Amino acid sequence: MSCGEPHETDCSEVLDHLYEFLDREMPDSDCTKFETHFEECSPCLEKYGLEQAVKKLVKRCCGHDDVPTDLRAKVMGRIELIRAGETVPDHDVAAPPKDVPAAAPE
Repeated sequence: MSCGEPHETDCSEVLDHLYEFLDREMPDSDCTKFETHFEECSPCLEKYGLEQAVKKLVKRCCGHDDVPTDLRAKVMGRIELIRAGETVPDHDVAAPPKDVPAAAPE
């Protein structure tokens, strides 16, 4: 996605790090670069607005549910693998194969 105009911060960089921007998980200097980009680039601003609206909707509809600790750990583990550039398996490596029953709790 791009408006076809040159920008100091490339559209692909903005879109690759959009969730970090939305979650304010980046340095203030990078946030400022992204805000400047959104002022110049309407397609990226539109994508930002859409993702922001989805995030608000999810928070409103699902924000009160407690997340199981093991699920949070699995998600965070996968995020770290992706950030490290490692491949992520298509299946949950912690889950037993479908044809093998899980062990009963003791």
